Amino acid sequence: MRYTQLGRTGLKVSRIVLGTMNFGGQTDEAASHTIMDTALDAGVNFFDTADIYGVAEEKGLTEKVIGRWFARGGGRRDKVVLATKVYGNMSEDGKAWNEESWPNHDRLSALNIRRAVEASLRRLGTDHIDVYQFHHIDRHTPFEEIWQAVDVLVRQGKILHAGSSNFPGYKIAQANESAANRGSMGLVSEQCLYNLAERRAELDVIPAAREYGLGVIPWSPLHQGLLGGALRKEREAVGARTKVGRSAAGLADPVVRARVQAYEDLLGKHGLEPGEVALAWLLTRPGVTGPIVGPRTQEQFASALRAVELELDEELLAGLDEIFPGPGPAPEAFAW
Repeated sequence: MRYTQLGRTGLKVSRIVLGTMNFGGQTDEAASHTIMDTALDAGVNFFDTADIYGVAEEKGLTEKVIGRWFARGGGRRDKVVLATKVYGNMSEDGKAWNEESWPNHDRLSALNIRRAVEASLRRLGTDHIDVYQFHHIDRHTPFEEIWQAVDVLVRQGKILHAGSSNFPGYKIAQANESAANRGSMGLVSEQCLYNLAERRAELDVIPAAREYGLGVIPWSPLHQGLLGGALRKEREAVGARTKVGRSAAGLADPVVRARVQAYEDLLGKHGLEPGEVALAWLLTRPGVTGPIVGPRTQEQFASALRAVELELDEELLAGLDEIFPGPGPAPEAFAW
């Protein structure tokens, strides 16, 4: 396994991040524990989760699955850089995200941050969280309040660092300027939607992250399967008369379909697997710590591990840029 620093911190993390969103839901607990064992054996030490992950009838289930894995011992917790998230509503009768829900049980108020971190620690069966991430921006809570809550948790030893997820560039700047005014470290990582087919983060999110020393952790690196051999799987599914996955909806767009076809044709000439190339491409991008992979099976995880060792030559990288061109640097991309 290859390692890198997480942003401007002293933390060394694997270049593949194990995403656990499927654990306890699409992947049962025994299989989830096996995947985590395999990850640790392969040297993957960066695990990502969120308090809201699980199933509708049991929010927080994924953290409990991870906590029971830690409880099996063998130094598991000490070997893992653990990241979880706060924002979604976790009350029993509350709804998640932006829907109307019980007040003060979601978002980033000091009250909810305090409540949420204590609940996550209980579910995870640990005394600290290495990277505590804000799952979304909160337009109603000032950063001064957020950093007040974070600073208390850092002093108490309950979290080590704070990170963000789904923040635009200007919010990364606001957050870290506010932290600097308090003498706090601020954000050290940003999780954002970023892949070959979705490169808008290159306009402002990634430049802001690099300017402020945040490690970029892309989510949906295969763009819901479109970059994982979607057309080949579609043909195989038709032949076997089986259902296709979520990528089928994207393939209905003729422009998207043509690009995915060109992508698979290019990689076919090189004898490369599309999903592995999509991950390896992200590892070549400036500022990227490592993509989040959310395997449902051991086979999917094995494919992700192979991507870490895959070297893409300049000719192939140029071909990928032709198929999936980036937006270009800001402001040149939208100005003279």
